[in-house]
Amino acid sequence: MIFDVARVRAGYPALAEGFVHFDGAGGTQPAEPVITAIAGAMRTAVSNRGTAHEPSRRSGEIVGAARSAVADLVGGDPAGVVFGPSATALTYLVARTLSQGWGPGDEVVLSRLDHDANVRPWVQSGATVRWADVDLATGELPVAQYRDLIGPRTRLVAVTAASNAIGTMPAVREIADLAHAAGALVYVDGVHATAHRPTDVGALGADFYATSAYKWSGPHYSAVIAAPEIWEPLRPAKLIPSPEQIPDRFEYGTLSFELLAGITAAVDHLAALTDTPGDRRRRVLAGMAAATEHENRLLGRLLAGLAALDGVTICPAGADRCPTVSFRVAGQSPAETARALGERGICVSHGDYYAVEYFETAGLRSDGGAVRASLYHYNTEDEVDRLLQALG
Repeated sequence: MIFDVARVRAGYPALAEGFVHFDGAGGTQPAEPVITAIAGAMRTAVSNRGTAHEPSRRSGEIVGAARSAVADLVGGDPAGVVFGPSATALTYLVARTLSQGWGPGDEVVLSRLDHDANVRPWVQSGATVRWADVDLATGELPVAQYRDLIGPRTRLVAVTAASNAIGTMPAVREIADLAHAAGALVYVDGVHATAHRPTDVGALGADFYATSAYKWSGPHYSAVIAAPEIWEPLRPAKLIPSPEQIPDRFEYGTLSFELLAGITAAVDHLAALTDTPGDRRRRVLAGMAAATEHENRLLGRLLAGLAALDGVTICPAGADRCPTVSFRVAGQSPAETARALGERGICVSHGDYYAVEYFETAGLRSDGGAVRASLYHYNTEDEVDRLLQALG
């Protein structure tokens, strides 16, 4: 598999502006096919879904194509792909719906490594919360603690597939096996992980898996994937005439057909990162594997360069990690560092990036959090060196 980063970069029009984008965890730049697909859907006659005329049939075809594309991306069932405006909104929907069947004393197990979108909806569900802690010295989320945390009253375990703050990728399958042995469901936040690793929701043991297209070259739209039999017994609050069938039952209002066209184009774009033959699922897996290898090379270069800089402190991350690094520069607030880099055309994030529990536990949130450099497959070695030189 050959990963031609120059060819890949040519497919992202925004990169021509010259900025260095190390803010992929907050959102990647869209690929050209995505932009073209969205514009094409808006230039073509499309009506709300139906069968009476061609424009209404087109919208149905767009929705079906997007469900199939997301299923190919993560290894799910198209009939279990639910779309919504954000992973946060969809997680709240699932939390509200699931918790209707929970009673006093029922528990959820949450992690202090997670983005708040996979924390607060479950905290606010009314269940008793049990916390899995991060090992701050290593950045790991130890699996052993889940043996004590998960019990007969556990209804759900929520865990991230990759930390958007420090990049740690927990042993989700091992955690899921413990949860399933106790009869609990597993909700996996895959928003950060999907952009950086080949994904198989079955192999992860995820009952629910959340992902957002704007983290993998697509538009600002999201999905939660679950097997149809997981969705079937759930009854969300909804309008009387809105559909009863799955997955439409969980999608409020009219979907954004143009953004769904963009989602399909984004998955097709990822499938074309290499010249691997075969069906789209096979091509996606190959493309993401090649992208992972490229990103890991960049990550190694970045970590070595940061470690060589006096006054730079790196937040520890687990041995298995995405190409995402949080750090601080001595004598500067994270906001000051990010602003100074921004003045040099280098785009990084600063603050807590909604990873509230991690930064509170680490004692960093009250004084500004950290600076985050999050790489993506369109980044280059030269860009990593530019960041390191600017920090120096």
